[in-house]
Amino acid sequence: MFSKKGKLKKEFDEQFVTLMKETKAEWHQAQLIEDYLNDYDLDAVAKRKMTESIHFYLYKEAKIRNVVLK
Repeated sequence: MFSKKGKLKKEFDEQFVTLMKETKAEWHQAQLIEDYLNDYDLDAVAKRKMTESIHFYLYKEAKIRNVVLK
């Protein structure tokens, strides 16, 4: 009966790690797009900043939850 909590935490931690990896990939993709642009594009800068802030929010949340990235 009490092992259910550990099983759920493990499952949601795995989903959380997957989400963090996806946002990191999106952030790096946005950085590459911004680097390849010749002119200053506000949309590209906004997308990069948005994905960066989402990634660092998830990183701080992982520290609070004590999630270990593998």
